[in-house]
Amino acid sequence: MPPSDDRSGGARRGRRIRPLSPERLREAALHYLGQRDASRAQLRRVLVRRVDRAVAVHGQPREPLIEAIDALLADFARLGYLDDARYAEVQARSLRRRGASTRAIRAKLAERGVAAELVDDAIETRGDVELVAALRHLRRRRHGPFAREDREPDRAKELASLGRAGFSYELAARAWALPRAEAEALLDG
Repeated sequence: MPPSDDRSGGARRGRRIRPLSPERLREAALHYLGQRDASRAQLRRVLVRRVDRAVAVHGQPREPLIEAIDALLADFARLGYLDDARYAEVQARSLRRRGASTRAIRAKLAERGVAAELVDDAIETRGDVELVAALRHLRRRRHGPFAREDREPDRAKELASLGRAGFSYELAARAWALPRAEAEALLDG
């Protein structure tokens, strides 16, 4: 095995870490956003991590690159490439469709750096949204009303699963106890 290049900085797959410039940061940010949607804080974390690797390998000054990141983020927000409100709405809707509780959605979006006010605006609160999310969670795991006929349900474990997913005990017990036909009607409606 050939000796490792001391300028690689431990980059994966043998890629070399090149010195950074504002133009390279812009290219990296556009590439990242081309692959996935991101919050402003999430993109900033990715770019700062890249800057820190380049600083460690090449000894570049960190502050001008951090200032370039801040200017880039402001420019992307102005152009509409970064919109935390839109990001929060899309992510909340997606997580809700997969059966995530309001508490889980708040935690996931906070982890991604979305402001609490934007999260509050993005989360649906109408009707039985939380109950429907709990039913989706149960259906995905084949628990409660969606349990297979040949399996004896374990109520305590299944309710604990809902609790870990962020649903209140009262809501979890209500969703778990629904008859299958009523649960399916709620999911279809």
